[in-house]
Amino acid sequence: GEEHYNCISALHKSMRGSDENASLYWLARMLEGGEDPLYVARRLVRFASEDIGLADPLALTQAVAAYQGCHFIGMPECEVILAQCVVYFARAPKSIEVYRAYGKVKECLRMHSGPLPPVPLHLRNAPTRLMKNLGYGKGYKYNPMYKEPVEQDYLPEELKGKDFFKEQET
Repeated sequence: GEEHYNCISALHKSMRGSDENASLYWLARMLEGGEDPLYVARRLVRFASEDIGLADPLALTQAVAAYQGCHFIGMPECEVILAQCVVYFARAPKSIEVYRAYGKVKECLRMHSGPLPPVPLHLRNAPTRLMKNLGYGKGYKYNPMYKEPVEQDYLPEELKGKDFFKEQET
């Protein structure tokens, strides 16, 4: 019932708050209460990207490994795998930078009126002669061929200069 959601919320918030003791408590309470360990493992995969993100990119690897470990061996043996992952996440630095930026991109798409801007011609592939004649791929700078980063626009003209990472929350 509702307690299922209350406990996963408490686990999530304890890890977010870097409280390893409370994190282990909520994990054990769920597992000892009969919770499906794969449900917990799936939530840890989400937490790795949502709350830790780029502050520790290996967190996602830890979460997927924990999910696979739980899938391979099941309960009760997988409880220590989940415990290790939960403590790792509680101790990990946190960053919601990607989570917020992606949310801003989604909002930008939802708020756009009319047809979405077309993909700039230089970013389009030209697998046919017709497409090449229409200007597909023309002027594209292939980054690996340059020693330094190249100056090139990757967003549609209407979004030129938009930075989803630096915009203030509204």
